[in-house]
Amino acid sequence: MAAERPNIIIILADDMGWNDVGYHGSEIRTPNIDRLAANGSELNRFYVNSVCSPTRASLLTGQTSMRLGITSPMPKITPTGLPLELNTLADYLKQLDYKTALVGKWHLGVRRPYHPNRRGFDSFYGNLSGAVGYYDHVHGGHYDWQRNGKTLREDGYVTHLQGNEAARIVRTHDKKQPLFMFLSLGAPHLPNEAPAEAIAAYADIEDERRRVHAAMVTELDKAVGQLIGALAEANMSDDTIIWFMSDNGGLTDYRGMPPAFYRIIDTAKWVFGEEIPIRFVEFMRTNTEDGGADNTPLRGSKGSILEGGIRVPAIISWPGKFTKGQFNTRLSAIDVMPTLLEAAGGSDVATQPHDGRSYLKALTGEAEIPPSAFLTEAFNGGRAVFHDQWKLMVPLDGRDELYNIDADPREMNNVAAQYPDIVAQLKERLAAMPKGKNLAVPLWKVAIDPDEFGGEERKPPLAEYYD
Repeated sequence: MAAERPNIIIILADDMGWNDVGYHGSEIRTPNIDRLAANGSELNRFYVNSVCSPTRASLLTGQTSMRLGITSPMPKITPTGLPLELNTLADYLKQLDYKTALVGKWHLGVRRPYHPNRRGFDSFYGNLSGAVGYYDHVHGGHYDWQRNGKTLREDGYVTHLQGNEAARIVRTHDKKQPLFMFLSLGAPHLPNEAPAEAIAAYADIEDERRRVHAAMVTELDKAVGQLIGALAEANMSDDTIIWFMSDNGGLTDYRGMPPAFYRIIDTAKWVFGEEIPIRFVEFMRTNTEDGGADNTPLRGSKGSILEGGIRVPAIISWPGKFTKGQFNTRLSAIDVMPTLLEAAGGSDVATQPHDGRSYLKALTGEAEIPPSAFLTEAFNGGRAVFHDQWKLMVPLDGRDELYNIDADPREMNNVAAQYPDIVAQLKERLAAMPKGKNLAVPLWKVAIDPDEFGGEERKPPLAEYYD
């Protein structure tokens, strides 16, 4: 069975910017990711949603964030999660006899029915929430580190623990079965924390946020190298598809969050100064001001539907099967599931509707497939739709922006006035997209119990708290 079906590994970075990888010319050293790009297909036009939970949901279901009703990060107080009636990629691969494992961040529901072990994963090691302190493993006052539903008290830097676990799974895997691993890394998401020696290696970077961010990315790169090394030692490299990507664009000081965020933060800083004592306002401040990523030359940031928020570094590799070099056809998070299911020989197992298509034959060079038609909605209300060479953005203020994104990837020339027919057609596509029930929690509820990353442990562990 394993010989007939490739092992599949998705490596998902968290908040990695376009210019945070060496192969894009960054000052950050990422030799393992660079080698993966050199030996695989560099997906030069890969799109995701603008924040974390929506991208994870789209990856695992092949559905747009709009259809799912998941257009914002899921705070720990969310009473639901990824809808239970939906099968996941892990569910489908289990039908094809895969052993399935999730290592790292889940962020699709903290209550027991929504846990990864009930959503197709045979094993889960990591955190349920959006982010934990890299050393204290705390999220919003709760200790959030577990194995298979049970709190796990252990010391260590999160990225190191995740890399160790991914390598352990490979080393102990029974090759009679194909393996599906979702390595959902926490880095380089806030909080800005890294080993002292890793930070010291970037002493030439003056900006402290960027210096620590660079160290976090390098530690992530080491975890990628650790996993690739384990595959080589186990003689699994040639039989394994690796798909590397970021869940959204990097967090920078570009103001891509809802305007209300900045009004509250600016008022609080005027009253209290830089050290804001109100927990929720400080949480919002760190999410808008402490990012050290770089999306150059793209405009925008995490939370934005500009290219810097949704076009991310991505690589896919399958030795001897996929072509090497740049792959410039647009594809997106909703295309991951159908592509991987076809590679596993299981296109017919996906019984629920999905919005993506398989690009397997394009990646192998067997056929040309048109660029992915992708729609996304940001939690600030803005929406974007791609079709052919066009990208239409309908921001919160309703001012249409149309770009020939092939010719103008930096989005400098809004041509909406010149092409009203194209604008009308793309608006029709947006209107026609099925929309699920919005699962977002009102912001005032999050304000009462914010999702701080790291800090004092004040409450019971998250694995048991929301049973």
